[in-house]
Amino acid sequence: MNHSIALKVENVSKNFELANGKILHALDDISFDVKQGEIFGLLGPNGAGKSTLINILAGIVIKTKGLVNVWGFDLDINPRQVRASLGIVPQEVNVDPFFSPRKLLEIQAGLYGIAKKDRITDKILELTSLTEKADAYTRSLSGGMKRRLLVAKAMVHQPPILILDEPTAGVDVDLRQKLLENVKDLNKQGVTIILTTHYLEEAEQLCDRVAIINHGKIAALDKTENLLSQIHLKKIKFKVKNFKSIGEYLDNNLKIEYLKNNEIAIKYDKTEINIEDIILKIKEKGLEIQDIMTEDADLEDVFIKLTSNL
Repeated sequence: MNHSIALKVENVSKNFELANGKILHALDDISFDVKQGEIFGLLGPNGAGKSTLINILAGIVIKTKGLVNVWGFDLDINPRQVRASLGIVPQEVNVDPFFSPRKLLEIQAGLYGIAKKDRITDKILELTSLTEKADAYTRSLSGGMKRRLLVAKAMVHQPPILILDEPTAGVDVDLRQKLLENVKDLNKQGVTIILTTHYLEEAEQLCDRVAIINHGKIAALDKTENLLSQIHLKKIKFKVKNFKSIGEYLDNNLKIEYLKNNEIAIKYDKTEINIEDIILKIKEKGLEIQDIMTEDADLEDVFIKLTSNL
């Protein structure tokens, strides 16, 4: 395996048998590479298969078929070396409230069998901006610090690859920003990072390349800017005075969404449709427009656009 490739996933599938005897294809023949030193985004709606893939890498779930190679080690032949090459940061914040960050990292290093002289606890505390709170009770840490502590725990055995599973799920905007800065810093130190998220802005901000998973398949895999340039969807909202139904579609097959507060919304492709035409057609239908708001498509629209070929 080429050593500039940190992770290779080849034709990996995972099937689960459901109680009713049906088979769920959680992952369906997916393949991709992650290059050494890059930040690679795994995007997808909830239930798309991202967590199944991470659980396979973590050794929690056994794949049905396919090949996984981490840093030159085959998951089936050298599972221990694969685990040693990965640091996995889970979604759930579960850290013992009565230990300090320093103590928790020391315990974690002990679990990995790292000799005291080889531990880099202080360096990790510094990298994750936890030095000031190194000896405080974990229960006194803020939510963001607890998240960073999870990253620190995943780094005690100095894995060359860090996998962050939805690192900013349920955190506020400021905190998200700080965590993302932290991820960038770690990457500058030479850590290869795989990030799962369903926030497109995060991928836009951080990732060199992105794979979009939908229904267990890879719907798109490209450099982040190339994917974003494909997305021409916009949403326009009208607040109207005489709110009434004007049917399900405007001309040009544009679907009309009826919202609260006398608002209707229409999604359109800005490369194909002129906004003035939409305004004109709304007026022709006898609606009096009081206000107009436009916004770029959200991630759901992006998925619809990129996964309509599946």
